[in-house]
Amino acid sequence: MATKRDFLTLADWSHEELAALLDDAARLKAELKAGRPHPLLAGKSLGMIFEKASTRTRVSFETGMFQLGGHALNLSGRDMQLGRGETLEDTAHVLSRYLDGILIRTFGHDKLERLAAAASIPVINGLTDTYHPCQVLTDLFTLRERFGDLTGMGVAFVGDGNNMAHSWLLGAALFGMDFRLATPPGYRPDGAVVARAEEIAQTHGATLSIGDDPAAAVDGVVAVHTDTWVSMGDEASEAERLAAFQPYRVDAALMAHAADDAVFMHCLPAHRGDEVTAELFDGPRSIVFDQAENRLHVQKAILVRLLAQPHE
Repeated sequence: MATKRDFLTLADWSHEELAALLDDAARLKAELKAGRPHPLLAGKSLGMIFEKASTRTRVSFETGMFQLGGHALNLSGRDMQLGRGETLEDTAHVLSRYLDGILIRTFGHDKLERLAAAASIPVINGLTDTYHPCQVLTDLFTLRERFGDLTGMGVAFVGDGNNMAHSWLLGAALFGMDFRLATPPGYRPDGAVVARAEEIAQTHGATLSIGDDPAAAVDGVVAVHTDTWVSMGDEASEAERLAAFQPYRVDAALMAHAADDAVFMHCLPAHRGDEVTAELFDGPRSIVFDQAENRLHVQKAILVRLLAQPHE
């Protein structure tokens, strides 16, 4: 019996383990394209708890479980006894008796950690306010698929120092990349996350920089990534955010500072005219739908790694 493993943040996994997941994702993608998917999770079940809206996370995990021969159950927080006061810990204990794994998409990262601590089965972070590891691992896979070795690759993230920026800092550090983050001064990433990423970067030879100049961040990189300016839970400060982020819109003029073959990336959903122009988002440099497709393949690799073996 293997000890159960969770997928909560990229920092919980080594470079070698994450690289192996990318290799597995490439194999699973090739097998699906060739019409030879394997039921590696036959008889396995995944419970999916969504306390935030979801398109790509829900559909990719549910489809992934189906393609792997398993079954996914959508568990709305409003419909479970969690909504009537049952503790998170009691819920984790009960679900551990029924399921082989739990995916949760929620607000506070502490809630995810509590669930994982109480569950005896693997728990996957489908997004919290602090991290979005499945998306960033997919972004790394998409870039490796397009450009090859990630070591030393230049990537800029322009916009909010949010959960995407946090996971990018960790992912870039683990893969030895040149990562530049440009945010308004009042929207910097969490200091503790930055410190952890810098510690990892020293081990893997990564370069991490954080500033407020988008053009400087984008200079010479092969990928420019952005995200919505108003994430779920930030709606009360929408007007303030839209004003602060105006200089951080990604457009053709900003992309001109990047490498000639640079691509535009976005984790979706996108708001054309806010964080990115329609011309760029819908243009030939955009690989946003490659990213969206690859969520399926990368998450299948995570599922196989976590659920294929019995756990203590």
